[in-house]
Amino acid sequence: MARIIALDALITVSNRLQPLAAAVLCLMAAQLITAACTPEPAAPYAARVAVQR
Repeated sequence: MARIIALDALITVSNRLQPLAAAVLCLMAAQLITAACTPEPAAPYAARVAVQR
C-alpha cells in the first residue's frame, strides 16, 4: 500500500518535533486552500487619492 509522504515523514519525526511538523503541514494546507480561492472583484487595485497640502 502506498503511504502519503507527509504522514510518513510525520511519523518518523521525534516526539518533540511532532507538533511543529503538524503545524507546518496545516499551514501548507491552508496556503493551498487560499490559493485556490478566487479574489473578490470589488477592489482589485488601490485607489489613488489626491492629497492637498
